[in-house]
Order: sequence, then C-alpha cells, then structure tokens
Amino acid sequence: MPGRKFTIGIDFGTELGRAVLVDVSDGTEIATAVHPYANGVIDEQLPGMNFRLEPDWALQDPGDYIQTLKQTIPALLKESGVKPEDVIGIGIDFTACTMLPTLKDGTPLCFLPAFRNRPHAWVKLWKHHAAQPEANILTQIARDQGYSFLDRYGGKISSEWFFPKAWQILNEDPEVYVAAERLIEAADWIVWQLTGVEKRNSCAAGYKALWSKRQGFPPDEFFKALDPRLEPVLEQKMSREVAPLGQCAGFLTPQAASWTGLKPGTAVAVGNVDAHVSVPASTVIEPGRMVMIMGTSICHMVLSKKEKAIPGICGYVEDGIIPGFIGYEAGQSCVGDLFAWFVKHCVPEAYHQEARNRGIDIHALLEEKAARQKPGESGLLALDWWNGNRSVLVDVDLTGFILGMTLHTRPEEIYRALIEATAYGTRLIIETFVQHGVTVHELIATGGLPDRNPLLMQIYSDITGKEIRIAAAKQTPALGSAMFGAVAAGKAVGGYDSIYEASQRMAHLRDEVYRPIPENTTLYNRLYKEYLTLHDYFGRGANEVMKRLKALKMEVRAQE
Repeated sequence: MPGRKFTIGIDFGTELGRAVLVDVSDGTEIATAVHPYANGVIDEQLPGMNFRLEPDWALQDPGDYIQTLKQTIPALLKESGVKPEDVIGIGIDFTACTMLPTLKDGTPLCFLPAFRNRPHAWVKLWKHHAAQPEANILTQIARDQGYSFLDRYGGKISSEWFFPKAWQILNEDPEVYVAAERLIEAADWIVWQLTGVEKRNSCAAGYKALWSKRQGFPPDEFFKALDPRLEPVLEQKMSREVAPLGQCAGFLTPQAASWTGLKPGTAVAVGNVDAHVSVPASTVIEPGRMVMIMGTSICHMVLSKKEKAIPGICGYVEDGIIPGFIGYEAGQSCVGDLFAWFVKHCVPEAYHQEARNRGIDIHALLEEKAARQKPGESGLLALDWWNGNRSVLVDVDLTGFILGMTLHTRPEEIYRALIEATAYGTRLIIETFVQHGVTVHELIATGGLPDRNPLLMQIYSDITGKEIRIAAAKQTPALGSAMFGAVAAGKAVGGYDSIYEASQRMAHLRDEVYRPIPENTTLYNRLYKEYLTLHDYFGRGANEVMKRLKALKMEVRAQE
C-alpha cells in the first residue's frame, strides 16, 4: 500500500477490547480485531478467590487490557499486511469512570501478591455502583457548601464517578488507599503503559472527576470537608495537570513496541472516553445533532455553544468532546444489558429451540415476533431501571418495573415493552435538554444495537418523533480513537491538525434513515404520558418501595 498512512484505534469496552486499523485519508476500515477479556466483568468473586463480592460491585483485571494490546494490534498488522512504519498514530478510549490504584511506577496494586485478594486493589469498572453512599454524601456536602460545580452535573454526583470510588477505597480499605501512590482512569493508565508518560485526559477529568477548563478541580477544602484524609488527594495521588483532547500524550516505548509489533516512537493520543470519542466519528462536529451510543447502555451526546444547567444530566464540559463547544452528556445505564438479561433468564427453552432450528439469533426471533404487535397492543408498560437510572434521576438505587402482566402475556410482548421503556427514557432525556435551552433536531445512532435490531431503531424513531441516521463505522469508538491518533500524529507525517479535519475526511453516515410512523407516534404519545406518571411516582420520592426492597435484600444477604 505505497504512500498510504494508517492509524489504530482501540476501544476498551465492558467485556472486550476492539481494535481497528484505518486509512487516514478517508477512514476506510482496513482490519479489525477483538479480544474478549479473560476475566470479563468481576462482579461475583475475585479470580481464584472463593469469597463473594458485595452487591453492586463491578471490577476488572488490568492484565486484560495489556493482553488486548498484545493480541489485537499484531492481529491487525497480520490481517492487513500494513507495515509498522506506515502506522503513524494510536488512539485509545475506555468506558468511564473506570479507575484503579497503582504504585508510582504504574504497577496496579492488584498485581502485587499482598493485595491480590483485596477487592479495592482491583479496577473499579464504570458500572461499579457500591460507592453510592459516598456519592450521596459528596453531593449533599457540595450542595450545603454552595459549590457551583454541581450545576455542571445536573445537581447530583453519580456513584459511577471518580471521587466516590476513591472515597469508598479510603472508607472500606484504608491500607489499599495508603498504598495507592496513584489513583488513575484506566484510559490514562493504558496510555501510560504505551508511552511511559502519565497524562490525564480532559474528557474523563471533566465528566467524571469534577474538573473544568476554567476552574480546575474543586479546592482542597472541599475534599477536606468530605474527609480530612482526602484533603491531599490531588497532590498525592492524582495530578492537577490535565491534557486536552487531540494532544500527543507521548510516543510508543520500546517495551510497548515489542507488545504490539509497531515502531518505537509512534505517536499516541491522549486518552478519551468511549461515548465522547464516538461523536466526531459519527460526523457530528456542530450543535443540535445528538449522538446516541447504543450498546449495553446508551450515552446521549450533544454539542452547544450555550452553557446551560440541565437537571439530571451526566455533565457538561467545555471542550470535553470537540474543541470550541460545550459537550453535554446524558445516559441510560441499562439498555442492551436489559435485553440480554431477559433473554438469559426469562425466555422459555421452546423459543431458544425455535431460533436454533431456524439458524437465527434469539434476539432476531424475538424481534420478528415483537414486530407483529402494534404499539399498546400488549397492555404492558415498563420502567427501564434494571441497573438504576442515570438520567434524569441519577439514582442507582432504583430498580426495574413491568406493569400490565396477565396469564396471556407472551415473551415477545415483554421484549417489546422493554425496548419501548428504554426509548421513553431517551425521549425524556431529549425533552429535558430542549426544555432547558439545548437544541436537539436530529439523532445519529451508533454502537452495537443499531446494527442488530431494526425494530428497536424504528421504535426509537416513533417514540421520539425524530429521524434517526446511522453512523457508517462498525466500530465507531475505535474509529474515533483512530481519528484522534491521526491528530496526535499531525499533518506533517500524514495525519491532521484538528479533529474537525479528521472528522470531515474519515467519518461517514449510512444511507438508511429511520423516520417516525405517524400512527405509531400518536399511540406512543399516549403511552409516554403513562410512563411519565410511573417514572415520577417511583423515581421522585412519592413511593420509595424500590429502595426499601433493595435495602431489605442487602440486610438479608448480610446475615448469610
């Protein structure tokens, strides 16, 4: 491939790592590789240990991340035949907040025999929700003391974020906290392993660690108010220096080159977050076009020139997605995971057998059967809170709910009701943005779900009343990371000088468009009103039975 230059993007997801090799000139995907994590999501017991983790824990093994590098990048080069010297840059993205404690040299504490059996020494995955008590207290103290940063995060801090997780380590295993010379996002840790340079990215810092371009992190006095032991957390275990997106974090070390087969000195971009890096990879570099990254969860990303306080969003960060814009994020914490749960635990064997006999996926069978129903025909209505609610209630202690079940209810009806519930949640997020001054006039979908479930996409269009376009890339976050890799490399070696240029050349949309079906939208408008009634009744304090049941479960389990 004479004269052509390439970049590699690596997307570190919840269950596996995905890597893509792309042509810098137009974003053409040359090769892909996937590496499932050997230890996956650790939510029951530590590898090789026989004691059970508490509810709401979700950990990972950082060794799986290194193996992703060692397996995927050589596979890309082998499949494509591309020469290492023609790869000019690497970019990576991660789920977030996914954080870990390490020594000063970057060694994860869980690699050390003394800490191998200590859960707090491992990576805390984004969906680790066991730090909810810390998140609640942090929010209350910030509110009581009048800290303005709460406005940037919808008025409430999530247990999924950095400081609640750090504080939980301190509260529950102070020896691990003291031994941790660094607390760091996994995205920044993997860049550190590639370059030998510790550099914190502005995206994760802004959306997950209370940092802003204008104000920096909260003052030490705030952390002291949380816990006097936390007062020096920034100086002792983090860094006040935050690197902007698109910057070159450093260059591939000889060790990392030996892992990957690439050349030492290859440019490595500052780390990024999976949802946020997908925005320019979906052609969105201007306001008003919301990107929905649809997979195990959904992240809703939109750009604006306006700075608005919007209740219940995950946050907004200046330059957090694209330089020159306020990047807004909202989200739903259980979407694809919800459908997977239903298929695994609630679909009878006869349906699985029918799918096997026909040689189709069980989801495809349920979709086919569900597509025969009209909106409202099942009499079912669900709340999509199987993993809590991220936006707009920001409450991980909420749980799932289905109303209208009878002896005649069929699996496909429940499956469709669950899809509809997630779509109602997205509509509420969109309406919350619009009501508070952030325009949303078009939806762009990407991720695993748009590729596999046309019925879901049509239902989302019908319920939101908006057209939905689909990003062309199969691995959108990985493409976005590859684009930032091209920016880190720079125009002088065949890359780009800005993410705007990279997006205009490397990102594309498919021709297909999902458009609302008017009669379906009319019926869904009626159902949506009922959804809002249930949403507010169970989610805004009128009846906290979900939380009482969850507390009772914890109490009973603690007695075992």
